[in-house]
Amino acid sequence: MALIYVYSPSGAVRDRAGLRRAVRRLQSAGHEVVLDEATLARHQRFAGDDETRLQAIARAAASGADVALTTRGGYGLTRLLPRLPYDAIDAAARRGMAWMGLSDFTALQLAALAQRGTPTWAGPALLEDWAGETVDEITMACFDDLVHGVGEGAGWRLPPADLRAHPDLQRGWRLEGATLWGGNLSIVANLVGTPYLPAVDGGVLFLEDVGEHPYRIERLLTQLLLAGVLPRQRAVLLGAFNRYTLTPHDRGFRMQTVVQWLRAQLPGMPVLTGLPFGHVPTKVVLPVGRPVELVVEGREAVLFWG
Repeated sequence: MALIYVYSPSGAVRDRAGLRRAVRRLQSAGHEVVLDEATLARHQRFAGDDETRLQAIARAAASGADVALTTRGGYGLTRLLPRLPYDAIDAAARRGMAWMGLSDFTALQLAALAQRGTPTWAGPALLEDWAGETVDEITMACFDDLVHGVGEGAGWRLPPADLRAHPDLQRGWRLEGATLWGGNLSIVANLVGTPYLPAVDGGVLFLEDVGEHPYRIERLLTQLLLAGVLPRQRAVLLGAFNRYTLTPHDRGFRMQTVVQWLRAQLPGMPVLTGLPFGHVPTKVVLPVGRPVELVVEGREAVLFWG
């Protein structure tokens, strides 16, 4: 099984019982789990001050683990980007370490890709996915495929609205050799205009977010649109956008409204929804910074990278 190094690069761990439960679950699956010495550190809302978290990332890079797994997201990595140990992160990835996480971890992933071309993995985080009452079987199967070196792709079923919006896809569609990249929409948009946003042309951009009302989602997408990021892609994949509350003031403005608006801004480009990724129990593991093949056959969409 895998050696998993757990560290906290962003927000402070608040659920210590959940962390212990999550570690036991990984161990019961046969994995060896090593907790970084500052996993439970706290400074304000962060998992230790900036220097503490930078040192934790450096220790993860030097650990020789198969997987470097974040405890949680939150906020904190963006302020570290000018000082991240990019060479050490890249060297560990090239040796076979899977840097894995989601949410705030998007900042490290995209910065490492922009600065060194480092491939990483978007996937589960310790507290998000192992600390609850149950563990999602699909999420764990995707994680196990990765650590066993047999993960080759991920598929999902498109909603009927996607095929109505893109009738040409019903005959089948294939895209090869496009770089898969993206992650949390707020982080991606906030990196525009910085040296930490990868300059990916002709890529497949996947996005998710949590706790953001649909109008805020549209505003973030507008930032990517006006900055020229979206028009340079060949496909956009939308994961989960959840944990927000609509109000009577919205008068029918909802997430589907945003999707329809986005498609109108990107005529001819597939904008596909339902990607099982984000702050939801069921999530696939996605290779960030690697070339993929995207295939649509009817309502079945599949990403291949093996």
